[in-house]
Amino acid sequence: MLLYDGVYALLNSSRLINRPPGMGFLLARSYIVVAALCVVLPCHAKLSTKFYAKTCPNVESIVRAVMAPAVAAEPRMGASIIRLFFHDCFVNVSPSHLSSPLLSVYLASSLITTLAQGCDASILLDDTPTFTGEKNAGANANSVRGYEVIDAIKTRAEAACKATVSCADIVALAARDAVNLLGGPTWSVPLGRKDSRVASQSAANANLPGPGSSAASLVAAFAAKGLSAREMTALSGAHTVGRARCLFFRGRIYGEPNINATFAAARQKTCPQTGGDGNLAPFDDQTPDTFDNAYYANLVAQRGLMHSDQELFNGGSQDALVRKYSGNAKIFAGDFAKAMVKMGGLLPAAGTPTEVRLNCRMLN
Repeated sequence: MLLYDGVYALLNSSRLINRPPGMGFLLARSYIVVAALCVVLPCHAKLSTKFYAKTCPNVESIVRAVMAPAVAAEPRMGASIIRLFFHDCFVNVSPSHLSSPLLSVYLASSLITTLAQGCDASILLDDTPTFTGEKNAGANANSVRGYEVIDAIKTRAEAACKATVSCADIVALAARDAVNLLGGPTWSVPLGRKDSRVASQSAANANLPGPGSSAASLVAAFAAKGLSAREMTALSGAHTVGRARCLFFRGRIYGEPNINATFAAARQKTCPQTGGDGNLAPFDDQTPDTFDNAYYANLVAQRGLMHSDQELFNGGSQDALVRKYSGNAKIFAGDFAKAMVKMGGLLPAAGTPTEVRLNCRMLN
């Protein structure tokens, strides 16, 4: 705590914290807080595809060597790793949400409202008696999986390059490989992320879009992360692989009018109106384990599994793009890859305490 008290002392000694909160004062205070934090805490350098060129040149082959047999043994695991990456990147954490033994410094400035965000491996942290992380948030509990695959990659990375490769970078590389191993595109992954020492279950609950989301709320949620409506629709194409629990699509198959009757009847066979909440169904029942553009063809045919899926093609702003993707796999693949890189660039704000974890499940 002495480190953080030092930041506050710096502000106090500047006498700024006792001045009336006019706009000039607030801007000055924000600048000083960020500058002070950058002195005593890590600030994030620009990501680079060559980040580990000298320190761990074989990191990508290490990740691939674990991912390939994992996806071959269980194709669904590929979809799970993609989802893990999304659920990690999409959480913004404000000071009131933070769970960390390093919390107090963040209260120094009311203008720093988002201190931990993005692709920081916060989702990998296990809960402890004094730390509540994101694994048991509503959208993650009994849903997000693949942690053991990330653990296996980390073990190999540590053996090859001790205390060098972050868990956040491992997740980003694993998600890229998952897409490619399932038949989808590949891309160069910018690297250099660090692992956050903070996490927030409440922020995960607040930030992650739910299966009942409307098109407007999806556009807004992605816009809040700097992602366009087109990028939202492209990233939603990850639902061309993977499974969903009955709990999340029951309302659609029994109560919504914009659904193919044959499709609804097929889903009802394994998803009763009561019970069976955990029964699984593929998002794409045509090619469930192949990363292709069939998801969009399904939407055009009113065969979207969840309400939020079909919202992308329901007389709204994304209909034309869905039609385009359904008829052109190459355009979809290109847009998806670019959107994954952009989402992967969501990083913790300057001043967020970070590290390269030795064990992805716990702080060093």
